Amino acid sequence: FFVLVSFQEDMPTRKKKEKAHHIQQQQHIDDDMYQEPYRLVKIPRNQAVLNEQELSEEHTRVLTANDPNVPTNITKFNYHSRCYKVDAPGALDHLAIHVNIMGCSLHKDSVEAKEQNAYYQKIKQDLAQMKKNMQQQSGEKAGENGDNGEDGADNLFENRKNQFNYSERAAQTFNNGYRERCIATQPPAVINFSSTVSQWEIFDKYMHDYATQINEQDFLRQQEKSASSKNKNTMNATYSSANQQNQDDMVHSQRMGNALKILERMVNQNSDDEIFQDFKYWEDASDTFRDGEGSLLPLWRFHTERSKRKQVTALAWNQNYPDLFAVGYGSYDFMRQGTGMICCFSLKNTSNPEYTFATESGVMCLDFHPEQCSLLAVGCYDGTVMVFDVRNKGNRPIYASSIKTGKHTDPVWQVTWQVEDLAKELNFFSISSDGNVANWTMSKNELKMEQIMQLKLVSVTTSNSNGSSLGNNTISNSSSHTNNFGGINTDAPEEALMSGLASGCCFDFNRVYEHLFIVGTEEGNIHKCSKAYSGQYLETYLGHHMAICTVTWNPFHPRVFLSCSADWTVKLWDYSLPNAVMSFDLGNAVGDVAWSPYSATVFAAATADGKVHVFDLSINKHEPLCEQKVVKRAKITHLSFNKRDPILIVGDDRGGVNSLKLSPNLRTLYATNTSPKDHIANMDKILTSLDSKQ
Repeated sequence: FFVLVSFQEDMPTRKKKEKAHHIQQQQHIDDDMYQEPYRLVKIPRNQAVLNEQELSEEHTRVLTANDPNVPTNITKFNYHSRCYKVDAPGALDHLAIHVNIMGCSLHKDSVEAKEQNAYYQKIKQDLAQMKKNMQQQSGEKAGENGDNGEDGADNLFENRKNQFNYSERAAQTFNNGYRERCIATQPPAVINFSSTVSQWEIFDKYMHDYATQINEQDFLRQQEKSASSKNKNTMNATYSSANQQNQDDMVHSQRMGNALKILERMVNQNSDDEIFQDFKYWEDASDTFRDGEGSLLPLWRFHTERSKRKQVTALAWNQNYPDLFAVGYGSYDFMRQGTGMICCFSLKNTSNPEYTFATESGVMCLDFHPEQCSLLAVGCYDGTVMVFDVRNKGNRPIYASSIKTGKHTDPVWQVTWQVEDLAKELNFFSISSDGNVANWTMSKNELKMEQIMQLKLVSVTTSNSNGSSLGNNTISNSSSHTNNFGGINTDAPEEALMSGLASGCCFDFNRVYEHLFIVGTEEGNIHKCSKAYSGQYLETYLGHHMAICTVTWNPFHPRVFLSCSADWTVKLWDYSLPNAVMSFDLGNAVGDVAWSPYSATVFAAATADGKVHVFDLSINKHEPLCEQKVVKRAKITHLSFNKRDPILIVGDDRGGVNSLKLSPNLRTLYATNTSPKDHIANMDKILTSLDSKQ
């Protein structure tokens, strides 16, 4: 075949023509904006430029049917000639098959084609004969009825599907049977009654009903007035009227509130189902492979938007409802004091608090009543003590101290309920930085303050047998001490009272001897005191060098108590001994310490670096079983054990409370029914071993 090569003009001439053509096309476009676009062909820059002779030259190309991939030099050995000869290519070597389809056509002169034609001809004849017979039958019937039979016969053989060969297929499926169920019930009783009513009878009935409602409202108001005091009546006047209106409104009624609370708990438990499953059933299997070690599993974090810039200053579990605990919010910074807040959280609803109360001053401490579970005693930074009833929806306390009835002048650092020995009245105790330990009695109208003890400053020097002074290192209430066995302690140090009062930081009452309590001061001293003898201290223990944050009696052993201080130490004391039995250096300021409610030898401490230390003295007397960092970039302020479940809650200075689950190694005695005598015996063994070593 021949290949024709077109030629182009030289570059300068071509560019001029293109420019002129472009200008001419632009003028046409301006004249007629709807003109179709033109196509401009541009020549590549690297195209070869040929002259007229090269353009007129013809190049011939010949196409052959030979496959270039077929070899032409195949050599085979010829046994007849006994030599190698070149194998000539075959006739079909250069044949390439691109499409190969098996056909179904038959030659018209073949035997099979003739048999097929004869078969179809026979079918056509049979159909024609059948059609003819039916036309005759239908014609006879139509003649009798007076109709045209040809149209009916044509309709019988008309194929309405298509004009091709149509194959109709059908399939029958199994249908499920229906089941009917019916129940016959007895019809309700029907009573027919009739009466004639006039307009005045309807009016009298409505007036009688209205008068009855008014009388009921007056009766309820009189009961409220007689049951409450004048102050309480003025406080709840608006609340009672609003409550009366809400009773008529179903949306704002108490029953609707209870239903919504249940729904909120259900939604919360569904959204946090994995955490609730871990809380109920998950146990750390690694405890079986590590003896003397445990871990804390983080569960929930309780917080609100209003508590982000506040610090957790107090934690308290409810005695009757183990899932309910109260959190006090305030500030330990003297320069950043503001309002306080109290939130009551429940483990059944971890997203929002159940009750919320606001205070004018920061909350420093709180405590639930052991019997009246709805009463909550609160101590504030301005020296005020209050009593809230969490059942009331109002934001005001039912009791509050004032200057007239008595009030602390410095922050109240701790409050605790205690049943009075004689009167059996509701009362609680408080300790403040003003150096006073007070008893608050809830009378009918107000809080009555009774001063129990004033914490006096003392300066103590100890003298040896030669009479020389050894320094200010021990404190005693007199020059001669009576020991626990009734004897006289002749080696007791001398005491010198100083002017002023000591700043009380914490205190705790003994579980067995209700009159006995211990007090921790800002000077680092621990005083053993009695409500029956408030003139001076029964005993003073030295060992801490900075302010004491917490002192707590052992819940089982009546002689053992713990103390923690900002000097990085936690000390174990026996009140019959002047010095600490054991001391633990945790490497950072200790904010709180708490005994476990299930064992006399297990306690936990919280440090300012965000760690929780859990000790079990029956297993290891020197190192904690668990030392785990709970919060990041925050300080732990308080912690508390749950009375029923193996849960430890921890509060920090960022307004959050974390709940932790103790691993099996940290609660070995939790499920066993150990009697109090066994707990006391375990602690006595530890004390005996320590005394023998000393």
